Formats: sequence, structure tokens, C-alpha cells
Amino acid sequence: MSPIGAGLAVLGAALGIGVAAYAALTGMARQPEIAGKLQTAMIIAGALIEGVALFAVVVCLLK
Repeated sequence: MSPIGAGLAVLGAALGIGVAAYAALTGMARQPEIAGKLQTAMIIAGALIEGVALFAVVVCLLK
């Protein structure tokens, strides 16, 4: 069961980062003057999503 859980964790992280990137790029296209703030927020959100995904994969592999 742990490979399935690890796969689901990675799939969820990829989906989360994809949604965040889509929203950031849409915001940058609509308001180019706030591109720097959006980029910073997206990088922080991506790092947090990756951290949670890595933790989930480790937990799945330890079970």
C-alpha cells in the first residue's frame, strides 16, 4: 500500500503546484506590475507544497 500512498502524495503535490503556477501566471498577465510579489508568493507556496509532499512520501514509505 505504501507505493500507492507515495504516488498519491506526489500526484497531489504536482496538482497543487500546477494550480498555484496557473493562478500566478494569470495574475501576472492581468496585472504585470505585481509580478514580483506574485512570484515570491508562488515560490514560497511551492516550497511548502513540496515539503508536505516529501513528508507524506516518507510517512508512506515507513509504514
